[in-house]
Amino acid sequence: MAMNWAGRDARGTVALGVVLASGLMLAGCGMPGTPLPPSLHLPDPVTDLTAKRTGSEIQLNWTMPKKDTDKLLLQGGVPVRVCRKEGTATACAPAGVLNLASGAEGGFTETLPTFLSTGAPRKLTYFVELTNRNGRSAGLSNGAMVVAGQAPGPVEGFSAEVRKQGVILHWTSAPLPVGETAVRLHRRLLHGAPVAREKQGPLAPEPEPVERNLLVEGKQSNPGSALDPSIHFGESYEYEAQRVTRVNIDGQVAELDGAFSQPVRVDATDVFPPAVPTGLAAVALTGDNGGPAAIDLNWQPDSEADLAGYVVYRRQAGGDWQRISPAQPLPGPAFHDAHVEAGQTYTYAVAAVDQNGHESARSAQAQETVPTP
Repeated sequence: MAMNWAGRDARGTVALGVVLASGLMLAGCGMPGTPLPPSLHLPDPVTDLTAKRTGSEIQLNWTMPKKDTDKLLLQGGVPVRVCRKEGTATACAPAGVLNLASGAEGGFTETLPTFLSTGAPRKLTYFVELTNRNGRSAGLSNGAMVVAGQAPGPVEGFSAEVRKQGVILHWTSAPLPVGETAVRLHRRLLHGAPVAREKQGPLAPEPEPVERNLLVEGKQSNPGSALDPSIHFGESYEYEAQRVTRVNIDGQVAELDGAFSQPVRVDATDVFPPAVPTGLAAVALTGDNGGPAAIDLNWQPDSEADLAGYVVYRRQAGGDWQRISPAQPLPGPAFHDAHVEAGQTYTYAVAAVDQNGHESARSAQAQETVPTP
């Protein structure tokens, strides 16, 4: 009896152990796990910082992040610190602070202090640092480099005039400083949006850009003049000019740009006639079988885009010039003059007319005598 009891006791102990273990497992399913650390709400660092120096002014641009390092949306304004490192310095000197919304386009402008806007060219790198409300950050942005030191002086005497072939730009001739290699001409279309000047279609040219630069290199920039042949008549433009110095910084060529000149506005109005026709020739035709005589004229075609056609003039024996072509300009470079008399000598000249009604000077003359039958 004792042994039987002992056996039952052993089995009962095992069974009870299983039940207790099961109970503990069930109880563990409802217990909380290891707590996660609270978010520090550190904004993601900026990765697209750019910097541009013009004269003594620095312009920074970047995109503000929308989330923090824990991938949570940022709420409210984000404090921004701007700093710069000169040369190989390790410390980042403060340049400014601001507060921007998450996801916004960031911008910062600084006028360089004298110690950075004078002297020899050297490396200057800007950074932005985004912080949380406790002033903590996930690190600096990418570095954006400009060139510190003395910038080239402004372009003087800048002017512009419209010609048939485009806009001619002038500026005062002056000795080029050491290292200066170019003058940049910046053009802005004043309509504020690209304008397509030709018909639409698969072969239509690209719309005219709002902003455009023309770089006048080396000795061509001194004395100062340049032609912009890419204008479209009927538009208005604004031009600015700046001197450019190219320097070698850490084995890389960088530009140090001077301040822009005062802007010059140009209204590109076409008041220019077409080119004078060339190659005028006259050939007399005798009337076959008693038919009327005539004189055939032909000349070289004009390739200007705004050409409307041609006008033919004639005179006899030193008399006055008379227009003998129709009221509408001739579409092609040829004319048949059937109103002639045998034995008479005629002198001809041709002029080109554009779509605005501007007429060129007359061509070189061509003379022909109608033979007597």
